[in-house]
Amino acid sequence: MKNLFKSTVLAAAAAALAFGLAGCGDKQEAKSESAAAAPEVKIGVVGENNGEWEIAKKTLEGQGIKLTIVKFADYTLPNRALHDKEIDLNAFQHVAFLKAENEQKGFNNVGIGDTLIAPLGAYSQKIKSLDELKDGDTVALPNDPTNGGRALKLLELAGVIKLDASKGYIPTVRDVTDNPKHIKFYEVDAGNTPSLLPDVAVSIINSNYALDNHLNPMKDAIFSDTTGKIDKSNPYINVIAARAEDKDNPVYQKVVKAFQTKEVAEYIKNTYKGASVPAFSY
Repeated sequence: MKNLFKSTVLAAAAAALAFGLAGCGDKQEAKSESAAAAPEVKIGVVGENNGEWEIAKKTLEGQGIKLTIVKFADYTLPNRALHDKEIDLNAFQHVAFLKAENEQKGFNNVGIGDTLIAPLGAYSQKIKSLDELKDGDTVALPNDPTNGGRALKLLELAGVIKLDASKGYIPTVRDVTDNPKHIKFYEVDAGNTPSLLPDVAVSIINSNYALDNHLNPMKDAIFSDTTGKIDKSNPYINVIAARAEDKDNPVYQKVVKAFQTKEVAEYIKNTYKGASVPAFSY
């Protein structure tokens, strides 16, 4: 009788152990399946300094989304990678560049969320306001189509000139329709615009080159195309881009929301010192 009782107890214990192990295995399997089901989003950026995306990455981790930051060496690669489905999103370009890439290369990528804008500023060692420009003064401009057109639009925004509206956001000096002060335009490589400050009345300088030459875009520019409230139609706002068919993907929309936070905005303000400013509400 004792042996029978002992056998029964052992059998029950073995069954309980087996059940426990099976339950443990079920939990481990469920955990493994849950990890496998966690979506991964690959986002392409340019350059090494992308701390704002590291912040968004941590936010998304808390939502069960893995954000993989794919770094590219130059601007010619991320749109092709997005088009070819090597990445899911990219975040490195403004709307004007995105549109030009689509038209030139047959892509169908679209912006799904604003990120930041890098101000283009007018700088001078001779005057404190563009209203002080004199008849026949010279203004230095970047000579590439995107930045050159943007510089002309800045001067139009300031009331210095008027441009042919049909040319959109990439006009040339040939598209100036009204120039009451007979301003002369000196077109040079964007990187050389700061060096011309002693020689011209005004030089239009990209924020990265301004910083490289110890100019503060927020304090030293006498006029900026981001002065005041940012116009949401401004084509120089940088965006998060997706393939057109994925623009409403709910996971990608969570990526946008994870970026457009106060924490990210403060990081941009404190890190880039005016070279880039947030272009989103939070």
